[in-house]
Amino acid sequence: MLLRMAVCARLCGVGQSRRCRRRQRHSQADQDSDSEMDMDEEEEEERVVGKMKDEPDGSSSSCHNSRGAGPSGAGGLGSVDSAGPPHPQSLLDLPPELLVEIFSSLPGTALPNLALVCKKFRQILNTETIWRRRCTEEFGMRDDLRKMEIVGVSSRDLYVKLLHPYRHILGLWQPDIGPYGGLLNVVVDGLFIIGWMYLPPHDPRVEDPMRRRPLFRIHMWEKNKATVECMYGHKGPHKGDIQTVKKDEFSTKCNQTDHHRMPGGRQEEFRTWLEEEWGRTLEDIFHEHMQELILMKFIYTSQYDNCLTYRRIYLPPCLPSDLLQPGLFKGTYGSHGLEIIMLSFHGSKAKATKLTGDPNVPAGQLTLEVDLNRPVRLPDLEHQRSMEELSRLVRGVHEEAQSGSQGRDTQSEAAEVAPPEGVKSSDSTPPAEAEGFEQGAAACSAASEPQPFVLPLGVMARNEVYPRTCKMCFYGTGLIAGHGFTSPERTPGLFALFDDDRFGFIWLELKSFSLYSRLTDQLSHAQAPSMERFEAMLRNMQSWTS
Repeated sequence: MLLRMAVCARLCGVGQSRRCRRRQRHSQADQDSDSEMDMDEEEEEERVVGKMKDEPDGSSSSCHNSRGAGPSGAGGLGSVDSAGPPHPQSLLDLPPELLVEIFSSLPGTALPNLALVCKKFRQILNTETIWRRRCTEEFGMRDDLRKMEIVGVSSRDLYVKLLHPYRHILGLWQPDIGPYGGLLNVVVDGLFIIGWMYLPPHDPRVEDPMRRRPLFRIHMWEKNKATVECMYGHKGPHKGDIQTVKKDEFSTKCNQTDHHRMPGGRQEEFRTWLEEEWGRTLEDIFHEHMQELILMKFIYTSQYDNCLTYRRIYLPPCLPSDLLQPGLFKGTYGSHGLEIIMLSFHGSKAKATKLTGDPNVPAGQLTLEVDLNRPVRLPDLEHQRSMEELSRLVRGVHEEAQSGSQGRDTQSEAAEVAPPEGVKSSDSTPPAEAEGFEQGAAACSAASEPQPFVLPLGVMARNEVYPRTCKMCFYGTGLIAGHGFTSPERTPGLFALFDDDRFGFIWLELKSFSLYSRLTDQLSHAQAPSMERFEAMLRNMQSWTS
């Protein structure tokens, strides 16, 4: 902290600290004075720790503001240049408005320790300008700060008692709801911190905007302290609680679950849930298997209406070489309705990971894997309508990919026994794969002209309104499994890129087509710190539901 203050002082033209000058006055010939000063400052920084305390002015210790000898004193701190006014010798000599500007540029986490230095610093840190700037720069609040001050909440209290304590829960989270998962976005929203549950549009309107439902909110309207409220149910906000379980994980708990119940009992709750979740009544759903799936989801998810645990997730990093902007997409999944997936790129692979799932393939699993080394050139429209022709084309690439994968496995085993000279054993990208990726990228560039696209006869599609041209196609695999994620297997399919915001996948085994559309909502505090952290998160997500 003191080092940062010293830097600020030097930027403002302030001289060295008083302790340093006193040491130089006693021993100017000592060549080690600089290192001694650094050690003293480190020791002082260790002592200046703790939380900001609202002590009475009379009990607080004031800054050391004694001055040295006057103009006649050799090396005096208050020495005056005969040619002009005295120069400031420390931060204390700066005008308050300049100190406000300096302190406003420091991160909010550093200000409590700065307030412990002396009474003058603590008084200046009560300036609203400092905390208003911290709220704006760190949390994006602007006009809302004025509203908070109107209702009697200062920007300082807002930062210290609400924004800073709950900063760790901002961002994207996946709720632990068995195979169904979900997407929670915690944001600073107006005068609140709100946890929004994101829900896909009603099936099959995949290009409609996402629906949002508030699960909890935190505010400071009561007793000038942060209050957590549960928003679940139909009786309005009621008392709740938030607990940080461990890093990148937290839990919510409702303390008044009677607010979740409805007068008509479970039957009325189910009908209301069905209308919100699916946009229809049970009588409108004629498919018996679909009715069973819907009823199963209601029974399972309703167990979590009073307590939920969330795990942090990140948006995928974006690289210039990516086929399109990675991110979140809504996709059609047959009788299971619409689900949310995360598209990310990993060298020559594109991966789609489920954020919401179903009893067959749960949330967290890798639903699609696309081989960007293997572009597929579609035949003319007449042959595209033939399922046999498309199947022959894709399965031929599938067999080639399988044999190539086995060959790479054999080369990898040989490399582990005797790695070539000059090549480290940790090198994970085979030269053949890197060369294939370059060839695939060249083929993509050559085939990037829009080409006609039509689904083969016999392929089921939830949404008949799909693009009739595509930019390019690739071989890929899709994950299918029995109920309860039994006997999972990756089966071949065709990935079709329509534009920057839409793509599709034909599941050959299921004779089914999924259409995906980009989730365009602005999601803050969600970027992955690094590709390594993002890939570790994907591995963890798969382990949660495996």
